[in-house]
Amino acid sequence: MAGDIVPIELGLTDGDYVTLWAPSWREGDDEWEALLGHDEDLYGFESTAELAAFVRTNDDNDLVEHPSWKLVTALGAPEFEPEDRFRFDLIGVPELAASDPSADVVTELGETLDMARTIGDVCELDDVTKFFASNLVFRSLGAGPDAFVGREGEAAWDRIGGAIAQGWDAVLDAIDDVLASPEVDAEALAVAEAEIVAADENTTTTEDDTDEFDDDLEIDADDDDEDDGTRSDIAAAPVAPVLRGTVDEDEADEDDGGFWGEVGIDPIRIITTGQELFTLRCYVGDDAVFLGNAGRIFVFTTERALARFLADNHDHALARVSTYEQVQIAAVDGSLEIEVSDDNVYVLPGIADDLADGPTAVDTEQLELAVELFTDAADFAGDDAVDIALATSTPLGWYVSFLLEPDPSRLAPSAPFDQESQAWRDLEQEFETRLDHTE
Repeated sequence: MAGDIVPIELGLTDGDYVTLWAPSWREGDDEWEALLGHDEDLYGFESTAELAAFVRTNDDNDLVEHPSWKLVTALGAPEFEPEDRFRFDLIGVPELAASDPSADVVTELGETLDMARTIGDVCELDDVTKFFASNLVFRSLGAGPDAFVGREGEAAWDRIGGAIAQGWDAVLDAIDDVLASPEVDAEALAVAEAEIVAADENTTTTEDDTDEFDDDLEIDADDDDEDDGTRSDIAAAPVAPVLRGTVDEDEADEDDGGFWGEVGIDPIRIITTGQELFTLRCYVGDDAVFLGNAGRIFVFTTERALARFLADNHDHALARVSTYEQVQIAAVDGSLEIEVSDDNVYVLPGIADDLADGPTAVDTEQLELAVELFTDAADFAGDDAVDIALATSTPLGWYVSFLLEPDPSRLAPSAPFDQESQAWRDLEQEFETRLDHTE
């Protein structure tokens, strides 16, 4: 896992506190994980400015030996603000467990419990360790909302709620007891607060300029009606696909992209181990819609086989896209040509091996395309398994994030990468199970 230090927010009994978390990193044969603190104390601060000031002036804490510590001390104060995915509302866990097990609820609950478990392990809190050791049912959260469907799933969700109702107060008490807020150098605090104020003012100015620009635009509301399609719209009535990109439609050449650009549907080519497959995909709003049904993607081994399929009447999700009729007409009269652009070619073989060999061996363009394909296919199936697997709280997610979102302040992940490589193979295998060889 990447050797990073991450600002996090913890929602505890007395309020929200910000601190730092170092996910596991390797030093030689040893693996470590740490939080900002010292001895038995977990340090937490009521504001980002206090955290930044403390980090800049303190050299006696459990993170000073971390490989990234010097980089962290040089960060601007606004950079200590935790991202949304690193905000853990521990006090809200019982409320989450009492909610219906939607994808968002299951993900948030799982990540929050994982952070509580981490705090227990790092701070050696017996009450926390015992709580998780005696409630193995929490492992089912990793399977996503599908684990809580049906009678057995409902029973598992009830057991999770019962375990939290019975033992969560002791977990909170244990974490509250080790929380400490050290004094912060007043001068360093003033500097950090000034940096945050300045950053906020710059942001406000930018937003105001944008608002003035938007006020000058004349927008016909009727023209936007077709752009609000969602997956439920697809099932109900024909919807219009949208082209992804940043080019203004008034400035774009109408001939760009040819026939497929006009209809807003893309032929795609997927290269798996030993196979080359073709299918179609478009986007309705932010939703990917494939040639397929019920989460299954129809694929063909040749362009000709795909064109033959398109000439006939079949029930599939793309048939309910408003421009699909043009595709079928072209297929019937023989004028349809399956032309795949370079950015719609997905080469899957070799990525797992490259990940195992290390960051410098990975073709990041192919990795990014594969992530896009896996995510689109999972979204089409209404499955958040890919999002969970690529969350930055997982080893694979950290690794992929390092490669696709480069940051000069981040250290390169350290070998071995066997766990990350296997997790990628699992994603690839899961994707291939979604393919329906229709020929």
